[in-house]
Amino acid sequence: MSGAPLKADPQRARDQAGERQVVEVAVGVLVCDAGEGRQAFLMTSRPEGKVYAGYWEFPGGKLEQGESVTEALVRELDEELGVRATEVQPWRSLQVDYPHALVNLNFCKVLAWQGELAMREGQRFAWQDLPTRVAPILPGALPVLEWLQAEGGFERA
Repeated sequence: MSGAPLKADPQRARDQAGERQVVEVAVGVLVCDAGEGRQAFLMTSRPEGKVYAGYWEFPGGKLEQGESVTEALVRELDEELGVRATEVQPWRSLQVDYPHALVNLNFCKVLAWQGELAMREGQRFAWQDLPTRVAPILPGALPVLEWLQAEGGFERA
């Protein structure tokens, strides 16, 4: 991670004036074969009652005390989606300054998992390629779409 944090909604005031503690978050970019040499990635909507409800993001959540990024991601994917990640590759990090929290997003590619998707928090899911067909997208997820585009293999035919 380098440089200043991505500032989401810069016109909005920040909670916790002064020094803000960074919240560590594990985020999974689930990738599957979409056929014809293309790949797809999973996006989920933020459930009602959460900040940015209805926005689309990559699934994951906060690290608990003593957890590694991978351990937190495996736990979160089970709690949120009902799947057990079996192949997780740490990928990139990004700090995002949201009005409600300063978060360090630790993105991992999830290349294999067990179980069927079950949206346990009332969220929606959509397998996507580029350009995405869901909106609005959470500000912290937008750089991921750029990273995936730069890597290639996710473009619609």
